[in-house]
Amino acid sequence: MKAYKDLAPSPRTIMTPGPVEVDPRVLRAMSYPILGQFDPEFTALMNETMGMLRQLFKTENEWAFPVDGTSRSGIEAVLVGLIEPGDKVLVPIYGRFGHLLTEISKRCGAEVVTLEKEWGSVFGTEEIAAVIRQHKPALVALVHGETSTGRMQPLEGIGQACRETGALFVVDAVATIGGIEVATDRLLIDAVIGGTQKCLSVPAGMAPITYNKRAESKLQSRKKIERGLLMADSEEDPLLRPIQSNYLDLSQLQDYWSPARLNHHTEATSMLYALREGLRLVLEEGLDARFARHREHEAALVAGLEAMGLQLYGDPACKMTVVTCVEIPDGIDGESVRSMLLDHFGIEIASSFGPLKGKIWRIGTMGYSCSKRNVLLTLGALEAVLLRHGHELKAGCALQAAMAAYGM
Repeated sequence: MKAYKDLAPSPRTIMTPGPVEVDPRVLRAMSYPILGQFDPEFTALMNETMGMLRQLFKTENEWAFPVDGTSRSGIEAVLVGLIEPGDKVLVPIYGRFGHLLTEISKRCGAEVVTLEKEWGSVFGTEEIAAVIRQHKPALVALVHGETSTGRMQPLEGIGQACRETGALFVVDAVATIGGIEVATDRLLIDAVIGGTQKCLSVPAGMAPITYNKRAESKLQSRKKIERGLLMADSEEDPLLRPIQSNYLDLSQLQDYWSPARLNHHTEATSMLYALREGLRLVLEEGLDARFARHREHEAALVAGLEAMGLQLYGDPACKMTVVTCVEIPDGIDGESVRSMLLDHFGIEIASSFGPLKGKIWRIGTMGYSCSKRNVLLTLGALEAVLLRHGHELKAGCALQAAMAAYGM
């Protein structure tokens, strides 16, 4: 019989666009005793989590709860619930995850209309609004922060165009929630999907979502209760077009998160502990202070990278404050640099996808990973590794520039 070693993951400084380092207080919360999913103590924690999510999403929506699964489960739950086969869906694409929204929408049976922008830039509001008015889709799905390119799409005015035509407005805020403001109600967003493993600094495994009455109306029109939970003489509506997924059926999930507590699945207890503690820490820091912290460390990182003579990728006018994309210098093996950073410094940065694979590095400054210590360590290590790869730069320049940005 094979003997396995004790689990002992190596300590890392994770400077990717996700996952990121987890606050030790969140890890501690995950070690607490398990409660039953209908224990009043546990349902009280569920209610507290919903209240904190409303503050995070800046919404008065009744429904704000996590879907059990990684961020993609939240995206699929929202889209499979709100898209009926044959619905027209508009997806503006400016990076990898716009293509993901397109693929999921097509799998839901939608007639998908796409609008594409060159990677590294974003759309003007009127570009999207004009297509909404032209095609009058049932739903518009848009990525807020595109980590594949480090760009952030402005959302002002898009919700208004959707309301004028009757479209539902769905936003993927997986990469921005907790690090950049997501003003759900002010922006007239009907459904928002967040992620835990990025700016919230909680392990991957839950997808916080919120949706309003407009979205709920669509979900309720497709609601089907499991036969095993129905009364014996109950009959199903033969005209019903039910949500195609059972596990990701938001109409049933909201019954579980409501006072009715109608059984759906066994809640991921330890993950809920983690999410609640992560949200508590976000609100303890304060949203505005947290957003400012992300901007501060981004500025220091950028100052250090530019002092090394590295070129930032993409339109600076729409740069995400939580992801910085750097062009790999000519003649430098980008993967060799990443490997040396990981193997010798314990620091992880990311490559990219599709047309940008092998052309840029992506450095995240997200959540618990977003700190002065991590920024200075990353800049010093990257400088050393680039020098070992024969890249010409003035030693020490990156750290001095970052320290100046910090006012040190």
